[in-house]
Amino acid sequence: MTAALNSNMAASTPDLSGVEFATSADGLPVARIGDLVLAMITSPSGFAFLASALADRRPLADLTRADFIGHEGRVAEETEFRARVAETAGHKRDLAKLNRVQTRTRVSTPWGGSQMAVIYAEGVVAHMTAGHGGFHLSADRNAKVHSLLRKDTPWYEEDCEWAIVAISFPDLFTAYERSMAEKTIRSSSPDVWEKIHGRTLAEGESWARDRRAFDQRHAVDYIVISAILSDQRPGMTEVVAKIGGGHIRDGEERRFLVASDEYAGRGRFGFVIDLARHAEYDGPSSFIGWRGRGDGS
Repeated sequence: MTAALNSNMAASTPDLSGVEFATSADGLPVARIGDLVLAMITSPSGFAFLASALADRRPLADLTRADFIGHEGRVAEETEFRARVAETAGHKRDLAKLNRVQTRTRVSTPWGGSQMAVIYAEGVVAHMTAGHGGFHLSADRNAKVHSLLRKDTPWYEEDCEWAIVAISFPDLFTAYERSMAEKTIRSSSPDVWEKIHGRTLAEGESWARDRRAFDQRHAVDYIVISAILSDQRPGMTEVVAKIGGGHIRDGEERRFLVASDEYAGRGRFGFVIDLARHAEYDGPSSFIGWRGRGDGS
């Protein structure tokens, strides 16, 4: 749940108080928020993403690409980078106002023994283990969770179920966390979200709903399950596709050639083969696993 991972842009003017902006020694847009430094880095393939550095007190103008680690989500342009910085700064300001207490406790959780705990408030405790983690709610707290979201067990894992805790007790979370929690519920449990809010989600508002629609729309289409730049055909990408994509077990796999520029623009749920435009390919393969499978290689 780091503040720089995803974006939910505010329409109003960003609050940039406490933020220092600059350009790095090698021309990167960079910003400092307390002990956190963020940079907008452009990858060799041309897309830009957010990266971070911790506790680096050198002047921002002295930093370079080598000082930053991680990949905390794409940014389209510098305007979005500045908005992400403002969002992160707001999250840190909100955190400073909350009374969270970090402690060590010997508690058994569904994910193993607790190694560290953060007490958000009485009855709301986040536990971290060697491999996973999540929240534990007291019986009184769990009873206050919406009936459509409440679990029989008081444990809520950290990947998606943390969002149930956040929207149930919003005063214990930052504005950023509340926003991400609402988005998480929409994306992972659209049917429940619609029942709670009394409206139908539009396309683009829920990853799970959009995924479901994509799978239904292309249930009989060939969808790419693997791809590799073609050694034999410059500018083309050799792909392996099967009906319904990787979600359908078994099924015939077929190879096609797709222009690499076109394949680079594939959607978030995969690339759909157009049998009228994309040529089926049975020549020498760039896939090691396909070499010698009757393709003349």
